[in-house]
Parts: sequence; structure tokens; C-alpha cells
Amino acid sequence: MKQDGTPVIWYVVLTGLLVLAALVSLCLGQYPLTLQQVVLSLFSGGAEHNPADVVVWNLRLPRLLAALAVGAALAASGATYQAMFRNPLVSPDILGVSAGAGLGAVLALYLALPLLGIQLFAFVGGLLAVALVYIIALSSRRYDPVLVLVLAGVAISTLLGAGISLLKIMSDPYTELPSITFWLLGGLNLVGYAELWTAIPVIVLGLIPLFLLRWRINLLSLSELEAQALGVQTHRLRIGLVVCATLMTAAAVSFAGIVGWVGLVIPHMARLVVGPEFSRLLPTSLLMGACFLVLTDTFARNIALMELPLGVVTALIGAPFFLYLLLRGARRAA
Repeated sequence: MKQDGTPVIWYVVLTGLLVLAALVSLCLGQYPLTLQQVVLSLFSGGAEHNPADVVVWNLRLPRLLAALAVGAALAASGATYQAMFRNPLVSPDILGVSAGAGLGAVLALYLALPLLGIQLFAFVGGLLAVALVYIIALSSRRYDPVLVLVLAGVAISTLLGAGISLLKIMSDPYTELPSITFWLLGGLNLVGYAELWTAIPVIVLGLIPLFLLRWRINLLSLSELEAQALGVQTHRLRIGLVVCATLMTAAAVSFAGIVGWVGLVIPHMARLVVGPEFSRLLPTSLLMGACFLVLTDTFARNIALMELPLGVVTALIGAPFFLYLLLRGARRAA
């Protein structure tokens, strides 16, 4: 895996799998389509106005683009948090970012704000959550900072979850509560082009600095003194990375709801393939995250007569994988 050509081969393989997963997603559904129908509809640009064009362009294509964006954003933010905090067990979920963004978005839904307001509240909520967790970890120097980081993230997530529950109790049970409850479970069935054109630029805005700084992010694996000796302002770099990763998470949460475990599972899988070097880890996480969520969303809407919530499906996959990581780490330590 340390050979120069190996990451390129993996990029090609993952890109091919992503294209295949996208085509499968466009074909499968309550109104099944053949591969020929999907390809002809894509090349026609939806100009024919036949049933296949309506299904592909109005229903499945925006959902596919949303799955690509959300999976890539959550996986990239998870890889960034893990590299930044030098802890392979942190993720937007464990650090409280998802819960903070969720509380902000629920508050915006409670106030009946438009999508832009939901995104803004989600970003502010996620940023405040991770900042609070980071401050608690820095102030507890007597204990293991990694342990404090995880425990503080769990505590803050629980506190923010209580705030979400309080807003649910205060919501109108006939109008606001159903939309909030359904949104918290995570899903892409209500995503349209309007939501995509608002959220995707925000995700790209957070992703560009990560690509530009990917070489410097590797230096965060060193000690503070070693990184500063190499000319890296670690404090400023971490603040910038927190803002970028939180921005991507908040944008994804704002229209997809809380889709957990992607930011934890996918960076681990990518690290097993290309190693911890961030310039390789980031694009691999992006491709894997996008492919994972496309396949998961396709599974969620085709496995039963009614669509399963996307957040439930990712939790059923992510939680056992997290337990596997803990058991494997315990065996190595023994």
C-alpha cells in the first residue's frame, strides 16, 4: 500500500464502484427501470417527458446527488476530525457536532425558518458543540485528553439531545412534531434541486480548504513542538479545520437529517486501504462515503414495502463496526 501506484488503482476501483452504485440506484425503486431506460433518459436531459424521464430526473437523480454529497461530506469531516484530534474513534457524532447541528436545525424547524435559516442554525449549533467539547478537553490536562475528548463529546451530545427532546415536546403535534421527528431519523426522500443548490456549494466551500491543506494536516500527527518547528501554526490550523468540517456536517444535516456513523466507519475503512496519510485518505474517504450512502439509501428504499429511515440503516451498520473496532483494539492491547 505504500507503492505510488496503489492509491491510483484504488481511486479507479472506487470510482467504478461509485458509478455502478449510482446506476443501480437509478434503476431500482417502486417503478423499476432498465439500464437502457436510465441511460437514454440521462442523455436525453429529461426532454422526452415520458414516465422514465419523470422518475429519473424528478425523483431519483436529486436523491442520488444528495446521497453523494452527504456521504462525501460526512466521511471527509470524520477523516478530518480524526486526523486533527489524533484519535481514530472521534467523529461528528461522538464529538457532538451532529447533535449540535441537529439541535440548531430542529430549532429552525420549530421557528418555521427556510432552508437557509436551517443551514445557518445547524452550522452555529455544530460549531458551538465542538468548541465546547474542545475547550473541556483542553482544560482537563490532568487526565488523558483523548479520553476526555470522547467523554465530553458523549456528555455534550446527551445534553443537546435533551434540548431536542424539549423542542419536540413544545412542538405542535399535528404540524411541527411529525416533520421534526421524521427529519431526526434521517432521509433523502424530500430532497429536491432547490435544497441541493443551497447545500452543495456550502459542502464544496468546506471541502476546498481541506484539499489545499491536506499536506499540512499530516503534521498534526506530530507533537505540538515538532509541528511548530516545521512552521505549522497548529492552533490556527485546528480552528480552520473545525470550521470546515463543521460547515460540511451542518450542510449535510440541514437537509438530510442526522445520518450517523458515516463519519466514523468510512475513514476507518479508507485507512485500511490507503493508510493514514491524509492526502490519500481524504479522496479515498470521499469516494467511499459517497458510495456507501448511495448503496445504503438504495437499500433503505427497496428492502421493504415502506421506506426505512436512512439514519436507522446507517446505525445498524455503523454500531456493530464500532464495537468491532473496540474489540480489535482490546485484543491488540492484550
